[in-house]
Amino acid sequence: MSVIRPYRPSDRDDVYEICVRTGASGADATGLYSDDDLLPDIFTGPYVTYQPDLAFVVDSGDHAAGYVIGVSDSRAYADWYAREWLPAFAARYAVQDAPTEAERDMIRFGLDPSTSIVPEVADYPAHLHIDLLPELQGQGFGRALIRRMLEELRERGVPAVYLTMSPSNAAARAFYDRLGFHELPSSRPDGPALGISTSAVV
Repeated sequence: MSVIRPYRPSDRDDVYEICVRTGASGADATGLYSDDDLLPDIFTGPYVTYQPDLAFVVDSGDHAAGYVIGVSDSRAYADWYAREWLPAFAARYAVQDAPTEAERDMIRFGLDPSTSIVPEVADYPAHLHIDLLPELQGQGFGRALIRRMLEELRERGVPAVYLTMSPSNAAARAFYDRLGFHELPSSRPDGPALGISTSAVV
């Protein structure tokens, strides 16, 4: 029976795999880039390194098959990323060595800590990422993970949280809409940014 529990350091490989297998707008991104660690080194690794107590996984019994991860202070996270995470990332991923423009764009994204900040960050200080393997989708785990994250943030006095997403991931957008996320003023058709109060009932 699958259960939601706090992240453990031993889950790192699993959460990296989940990130890759859902990294192409919800589809499998394995082989999409020359190094499969590129996506999780941007969207997963730094989060569970910086604030592992704001990471929760769905444990299927023998592996983690879904997660929600986040930070309670996005500006502090961006400062940490630039100082502590970026040097090793930049040494591993060189824009000029990437074989495709898509990969070069993704590396540039990872090289810019400001990508984790929306203009509304003062009112929405936290942000999150959530991913589930297909084996867990449609069973209520996504809603339960968001609920757990909102509870944790609310207990820490964080008023609201945001996320950014790929505009081509229609299933994810429908999921966020059902839970009550709303578009932020800075949201664009090519770069949706959605927010929700941590006191929301989801």
